[in-house]
Amino acid sequence: MNIELLVRPNIRNLKPYSSARDEFTGEASVYLDANENPFNPAFNRYPDPLQREVKEKIASLKKVTPQQIFLGNGSDEPIDLVYRVFCEPAADNVAAIHPTYGMFEVAAGINNVAYRKVLLNDRFDFSCDELLRATDSHTKIIFLCSPNNPTGNNLDRRQILKTIENFSGIVIVDEAYIDFSTQPSLLGELTHYPNLIVFQTFSKAWGCAAVRLGMAFAAPEIVTVMNKVKYPYNVNRLTQNHALQMLDQAGNKDEWVKILLYERSRLQSQLSELPSVEKIYPSDANFMLVKVSDANAIYKHLVNEGVIVRNRNTVSLCGNCLRITVGTPSENDSLIRVWKMF
Repeated sequence: MNIELLVRPNIRNLKPYSSARDEFTGEASVYLDANENPFNPAFNRYPDPLQREVKEKIASLKKVTPQQIFLGNGSDEPIDLVYRVFCEPAADNVAAIHPTYGMFEVAAGINNVAYRKVLLNDRFDFSCDELLRATDSHTKIIFLCSPNNPTGNNLDRRQILKTIENFSGIVIVDEAYIDFSTQPSLLGELTHYPNLIVFQTFSKAWGCAAVRLGMAFAAPEIVTVMNKVKYPYNVNRLTQNHALQMLDQAGNKDEWVKILLYERSRLQSQLSELPSVEKIYPSDANFMLVKVSDANAIYKHLVNEGVIVRNRNTVSLCGNCLRITVGTPSENDSLIRVWKMF
């Protein structure tokens, strides 16, 4: 597959902005090239526009190359970038499973790209054949999310790979919750599929939602064109420094995941005993989707008692469902205690 042919012509021909830190990399004793204020170190200097040190550590951890990594302001930045790179506004379209992460559709609207939804089945899974039937010659991207949000389940890996193999455009698999899943990441498939992009994040298992650092893994050709389009200094120095600290303490992340998986199981067990809980759907994430007798009433009761969950009652296939994030042991105990008062 020639990735370059999938890129919008104007992006393909774009001459990217060249910053001072693009033209010189390395160490020097005197920096007089970027019109920076010489005072207030270390915040007076622009950050590395390509986040090289962070990428080196991520590459070692994820068993990929730095050239396969794009870092953005959360996952929302690479989501927006793939639209701008591959989709001609008012002409092209994308297809996605439904329901799934809402920013896929929001970004489509912002970029004036038609968004085609393919409803999941009653197991919250999808069929490759059905998804591909929703595409045409102007479909440039397919969005998948596994484990999916808000349903919490892994998608069928065979159907994912079949989609990647049979679609002539870009397939994005959002793996924001992969650390909580028993299914392996698709990162190992990147060398086999040049049209695959995998999203991961520091927001979930790493406990760094406030830091805003998203990861996109793809063929170097895709990463190169995304770097052409992104803002010059899209990841600030504070974020890069904190990411480096977290990557040096990866054991903490692993311990948090272990605790959350145990708490997920405990919470599922205790919720299942509540009379108003009708079904707890299988979860491969740090949350669970729970079907209840009256989602609006239970949600209101929990809010009044200071416990906030997510009411998904109006989402397709999620009628009378609450999405519940797994918290600390004491937070989970508070949820159960308050819910019993309903």
